[in-house]
Amino acid sequence: MERPVFPKEVDIGNDAIIIHWDDGHRSLYPHRFLRLRCQCASCVEEMTGRPRLNPEQVPQDVMAVDHLQVGNYALQFLWSDTHYTGIYTFRFLRSVCACLTCNAARES
Repeated sequence: MERPVFPKEVDIGNDAIIIHWDDGHRSLYPHRFLRLRCQCASCVEEMTGRPRLNPEQVPQDVMAVDHLQVGNYALQFLWSDTHYTGIYTFRFLRSVCACLTCNAARES
């Protein structure tokens, strides 16, 4: 069974959100990259999984302005485009980590 990982620290920077995980891993997520991957019912059709979010309507300079932890399983971000309903599970966040190590693991 895979051991769950939890964020130790979440930093919202000007260019990206940086998550330091309790297993020592560090993930960097450009703001718009993460905003476009929101899985809430406003952004993804619940029954079909079809995207509802039009990427052209998300500003290029969208940023997370704050965050909060949801239980022991997710983070929620308040975005500068006033979107705040998305919950990003820790598992999902790790699955979209774009670092070299995670990309190599997905390819193998």
